[in-house]
Amino acid sequence: MVMFYTLFGKKSYVFSILVAVALVSFSRADEWPRWLGPSGDSVWHESGLLTEMPEDGLKVSWRAPVAYGYSGPAVANGKVYLMDYVKRSGDINNRAGWKDQLEGAERVLCLSADTGELLWKYEYDRPYNMSYSGGPRCTPSVVDGKVYALGGEGDLLCLDADTGDVIWSKSFADDYGAVTPHWGYSNHPLIDGDTLYCVVGGEGSLAVAFDKDTGEERWRALSATEQGYCPPTLVEYKGVRQLLIWEPESLNSLNPDTGALNWSMPLRPAFKLPSVSPRSRDGKLFASAVGNIGVMMQLNGDNPSVEVIWEGTSTEAVYPVNATPVMTEDMIFGCDVETSALIGVSIEDGTRLWQTKAPTIGEDQKGRHGTAFLARVGASDQFFIFSETGHLILANLTASGYEELGRQKILEKTSSGAGRSLVWSHPAFAYKSVFARNDKELVRVDLDAGSY
Repeated sequence: MVMFYTLFGKKSYVFSILVAVALVSFSRADEWPRWLGPSGDSVWHESGLLTEMPEDGLKVSWRAPVAYGYSGPAVANGKVYLMDYVKRSGDINNRAGWKDQLEGAERVLCLSADTGELLWKYEYDRPYNMSYSGGPRCTPSVVDGKVYALGGEGDLLCLDADTGDVIWSKSFADDYGAVTPHWGYSNHPLIDGDTLYCVVGGEGSLAVAFDKDTGEERWRALSATEQGYCPPTLVEYKGVRQLLIWEPESLNSLNPDTGALNWSMPLRPAFKLPSVSPRSRDGKLFASAVGNIGVMMQLNGDNPSVEVIWEGTSTEAVYPVNATPVMTEDMIFGCDVETSALIGVSIEDGTRLWQTKAPTIGEDQKGRHGTAFLARVGASDQFFIFSETGHLILANLTASGYEELGRQKILEKTSSGAGRSLVWSHPAFAYKSVFARNDKELVRVDLDAGSY
């Protein structure tokens, strides 16, 4: 049955998922100035890359020391930006139902992309009271000479990208009365044009739009008992833009210019855990989360609304939590929270065409939350995959299956979760290299075919 939903009644960071259109004046296409790449679609627009792993192994350009963090790097204008956390006291337990209390400092780091040399750092004292307390979650974003950063307890910063000087800042707790989510702020802010969108919290301010240059509030909208962990997501179809805000009770579409509600769909993940951004392509919108919450929708253009095409079941679709899936012309590739498998799903009806744990926890291993971060190379079938095991994997992903072309370990597993050692941080792909981090170091590895 088709369902139809309409409207009833200290330093810097940013983002979420944009449609693959040039919406902001980011850096060159071969840079990675924000979470999930220049267009927020996990696509690396680069040529001349390796198509097989070299027999003598990948070349490491440099390694640089860093501290705790899930935040991935951003790369732009010859620099790498990263958030981390320097712990002074307290224990990191990484138990889902337990909040750690830490004393320490959050930092925004700026390093040379060529050498790994530290160019500047901005740090501020920040006690932590959250579960999985091993550092900030959100990847910095770089645009128009500014870097934007969001810390784990809701410190929003806009910094000068060359010097690290503070241009403006916000505290979600102090300015909006927001309470930090159980697992910390993971809702990557989103920049579109001259506006910065954030999931904040507090009464009437679940979603807030700021002037990206001054920090002035433009509008606020929605209330919710909790924020959830899903970043604000901008989609466009037939010239109509919609800002998607997914909180634990519903997926909501707002007018990005005014904050007015277009439509709201009840969509309630288990554990109040919407975490990965809905994916959009050619008017189709896929939203999924833990608890077998998975739905493919058709966007309507003239009067913003959606129709449900299909809904997932326990044996269909895919339900990611830690890594946003990739949507191609006819497939969805994502890591399933229950099976720990990378699964290939048909866009047409949600059928699982294949699944494998080879790029996540290993075929012979058991456990939940198996994670691998995917980056597609242009419009090809080739993907670079960073596994939670610390391996960089080269593979072809198609409707026919998973074809691994090679792998190499580039980082140690310095964190833990779901009962095992791992590394959970999305890398950046820029300058024909991968930039990846764990809780001890940031590494640049050469992927230029001409270097081998």
